[in-house]
Amino acid sequence: MISQSVDHLIAELTKLPGIGRRSAQRIAFHLLRSPTDHVEALARLLVEVKARVRSCSLCFFLTEADPCDICADARRDRSVLLVVEQISDVLAFERTQAHRGLYHVLGGALSPLDGVGPDRLKIHELLDRLKTGEVKEVVFATNPRVEGEATAQYLDRLIRPLGIRTTRIARGVPVGSDLELADGLTLARSLEGRREL
Repeated sequence: MISQSVDHLIAELTKLPGIGRRSAQRIAFHLLRSPTDHVEALARLLVEVKARVRSCSLCFFLTEADPCDICADARRDRSVLLVVEQISDVLAFERTQAHRGLYHVLGGALSPLDGVGPDRLKIHELLDRLKTGEVKEVVFATNPRVEGEATAQYLDRLIRPLGIRTTRIARGVPVGSDLELADGLTLARSLEGRREL
């Protein structure tokens, strides 16, 4: 029904995160309807970005210069290191402008069932960063799933003996949510993480 070339394009697009077959079809058909110069410009940009962007050698965030702009910023508090799972987590925290320290991107979370052990994450690199003595507090900002919790606990056991303070971001009821819709664990953690007004 559909040409083999278009079918291959759709198959490649479904490999992108969050893109199912229907979304891939819409993107493919949009590209086919677009002017050739737009599609060629997009293709050139993809190749250029792939060639120029790499991981920061310190925090593993994306950058064109090494170290990245965050690690190179002298105004950042170098005593506080926020440990996250993915690059997108850095972007989420940066949007809040609440964290003025540095970051460390692990590249995922421990998940033995998926074959992700400590050797597949940037854990050795994290421990090497901590040996400089500059970091006084490590804040775990892993996702509140079983894998994220296990990763934070594993790292805590490795870091605590170094004499570095370890903390976990608070978890609780999201703003704009109804309490009746929250699960029991979320409500319990929101009570544990309470603070004075």
